[in-house]
Amino acid sequence: MPTIYGILESALYVTDLEKSSQFYRKLFGFELIDSSQRLCAMGVAAGQILLLFKRGASSDHDGAGRLHLAFSVPASDLDNWERFLSENGIAIENRKNWDYGGRSIYFRDPDQHLLELATPGTWRSVW
Repeated sequence: MPTIYGILESALYVTDLEKSSQFYRKLFGFELIDSSQRLCAMGVAAGQILLLFKRGASSDHDGAGRLHLAFSVPASDLDNWERFLSENGIAIENRKNWDYGGRSIYFRDPDQHLLELATPGTWRSVW
């Protein structure tokens, strides 16, 4: 079987590209890699890119509805993230303690996509 290194890109479809780009860059400090009237590409971590597409601007793909992305964070940082989100006026929608020892917090982006910050132990077989 040929090799796969991982997921290179994850995409969300947004109504206001500038507003969403500012949200992710300000909140997470993601590096802007490329942008146009159709998309914004941001570096998340080594070899990982978050794409924000303006809804309806691509002829070959599009999406609608509230989607979900999870970002991995160190367990020691989750409480700091919760404080940081609160200080920035972002409401925590849910908290979860996982069977394998991990914890998650959930909140929404400007398009109501559900974002998760998850610590190790969220999944049995991952990091």
